[in-house]
Amino acid sequence: MKISLTLNGEKRELDVEPFRTLLDTLRNEAGLTGTKKGCDVGDCGACTILANGKPVCACLVLGVEAAGMDITTIEGLQPAHDKLHPLQEAFIDHGAAQCGFCTPGMIMMAKALLDENPEPTEDEVRFGIAGNICRCTGYTKIVEAILDVSRKT
Repeated sequence: MKISLTLNGEKRELDVEPFRTLLDTLRNEAGLTGTKKGCDVGDCGACTILANGKPVCACLVLGVEAAGMDITTIEGLQPAHDKLHPLQEAFIDHGAAQCGFCTPGMIMMAKALLDENPEPTEDEVRFGIAGNICRCTGYTKIVEAILDVSRKT
């Protein structure tokens, strides 16, 4: 099936098998491999993207369901090719990534959180990212990075 959608601000048409997940569609048909495949059942949050501005586990959505949607992946956060999004910068500055596997999904969830609540408390940040699992950092540096961005905006 051919679907039309807005992907990282660009109108795109993709050929999608009706059974393929949005995650696999993004990675294979669109060539956007920043969205990671973790558990593939919606438990880990590694594949979090924004669909019409809301965080979604891309492994739980069929690619054909994205027709007409505005999808933002980690690749679409950069304001320019040579400039990082403030959340990406903060994750680097605070050492909030170790293996980096959860990082794209974590940043996308943080973006959704800050879009909805620009000045969250530490507890609100921890609750907001609770669906995203990190096996390396212990979350402290991730929370600090998100709070740092919230203080600067």
